[in-house]
Amino acid sequence: MQFGRYYEEFEVGAVYKHWPGKTVTEYDDHLFCLLTMNHHPLHLDAHYAEETTQFKRNVVVGNYVYSLLLGMSVPDVSGKAIANLEVESLRHVKPVFHGDTIYGESEVLGKVESKSKDDRGIVQVETRGYNQDGTLVCIYRRKVMVPKRSYGEARGGEQPGRPVPNGT
Repeated sequence: MQFGRYYEEFEVGAVYKHWPGKTVTEYDDHLFCLLTMNHHPLHLDAHYAEETTQFKRNVVVGNYVYSLLLGMSVPDVSGKAIANLEVESLRHVKPVFHGDTIYGESEVLGKVESKSKDDRGIVQVETRGYNQDGTLVCIYRRKVMVPKRSYGEARGGEQPGRPVPNGT
């Protein structure tokens, strides 16, 4: 299974459909809120959400949706990354609710070779997240520094750092 890409493998215009999707549970949402200290009742208090919001139910915290999509994109986009350089934009287009399933895809918008080091380059991608109905819920753009094949070969190939079994 491929885990990330070398710079040479990215093609502008390519779209990577991330698989599988993830169904967001109440537990996922609440745990993320508590871990990140986001205690807004919109995400944690069902009574509050029902009584005071237009959706009448809890909304999944947006940074969890973004984080989920970022994680989904790693095998296709940044699995070999040297560094995540920048998140250029992030928009939460529609709300996500407990029980929604999120699917993601990333499109390569551009790529440039590094000006200072010839063994790497910078790839710009746009990642889009959809729910089970195909509704766009989140979209963001980021730049990732990825190695060229020569960088990977100099550091152990496809699985750098993996030990060689010694047979004992």
